[in-house]
Amino acid sequence: MEEPMYIKIHNQIKRDIENHVYKVGDRIPAERQLSVKFGVSRMTLRQAIKTLEEEGILERRLGSGTYVASQKVQEKMSGIMSFTDITKANGQVPSSKLISYQIGNPSLSEKERLSLKRDEKVLRMERIRYADDTPICYEVVTVPYYLVKDFSKEDISTHLYETLEKRSGFEVGQVTEHISAAVANEQDARLLKAKKGEALITRRQVTELTSGQPFEYTRARYVAERFEFTFSK
Repeated sequence: MEEPMYIKIHNQIKRDIENHVYKVGDRIPAERQLSVKFGVSRMTLRQAIKTLEEEGILERRLGSGTYVASQKVQEKMSGIMSFTDITKANGQVPSSKLISYQIGNPSLSEKERLSLKRDEKVLRMERIRYADDTPICYEVVTVPYYLVKDFSKEDISTHLYETLEKRSGFEVGQVTEHISAAVANEQDARLLKAKKGEALITRRQVTELTSGQPFEYTRARYVAERFEFTFSK
């Protein structure tokens, strides 16, 4: 299966950053210039840029442009963050809507985060998560395909951890989270029924099995006024 064009562009821009073509703090070329350079539509180019933003590699500054993100101060925290548990604790009903479910080649970031070997496929799914029918979060979840190839779409999209633990004997281990702030773009506003420019909380998470093997890479965007994270240390 050939890689989607936006993944190819994502990978090339990431390589350019790694090779110091664009350095931390540099403004990358405008969308129009990049779409001409790669010979693609503005929509395809934006999808590649958006993916890099979700991964914390690029950051968009309103009225200024898109820049190579600087490293941010990180505080190590431990604890359990569960959208379902928090929603239920607030007396609300959690639910989700699957909007994309595809098997294909990983992006460079997905390959690195999941420690994938050459030519390994991934399952990538996008979903909206709700509390009492109010959209709270848009997330992209990527897992190595070999881990889930024998399970149904419903098993994977609704209770991945339970499926792996009960049906494969795997045990979920360490979780590494990166939390930062962002503002809603046009797609966020449409999917989350929010306003463009509204404050968001972004989360990047890598979850490992107890063996140390990363098995899940999640990028999520929450409407800030509708959700709060709870940490126990």
